[in-house]
Amino acid sequence: MLALTGFSKWLAATSLSHTIQTVTWIIPTLQTIHILCVAIVFSSAVLVDLRIFRVFERDEPLREVTRRFLPPILPVLLILLVTGSLLIIGEPRRSLVNTTFYLKMALLLVAILLTATLQRMVLTSPGVFEDRSRQMAGRALATVSILVWCGILFAGRWIAYTQAG
Repeated sequence: MLALTGFSKWLAATSLSHTIQTVTWIIPTLQTIHILCVAIVFSSAVLVDLRIFRVFERDEPLREVTRRFLPPILPVLLILLVTGSLLIIGEPRRSLVNTTFYLKMALLLVAILLTATLQRMVLTSPGVFEDRSRQMAGRALATVSILVWCGILFAGRWIAYTQAG
């Protein structure tokens, strides 16, 4: 953590960080874009999970629901990477020396891998979770997916309220 503290201090002293910190509209704008993108990614993933439970779009094949809702995730994740990076540059200590930030990043990695795995399974094996023998496996994966995405939301909010360093 000591190296991260030093890096955070160095980053906070850069001109880009100073600009992000002092121009009053930058941080709220970045946060707003970041939150809207989180909503898009979360809802896209969870709507597919809810279809696995047959709570949403019951009459639509899972493959079609997956094709409709999961493609926006990748470009929106790239926007999240940019806005998140700029937020870190603007307030480096808030994230880089905060264990809650690393929890969020670990959960995000799990969520991305899980969502990509579900997408691949559904698109390469149509009806994979439709037969009774695989419904429980699909529902278990969907449950884990929803819990992990919710964990990301909670961790993201808690970054602001947990002690840095």
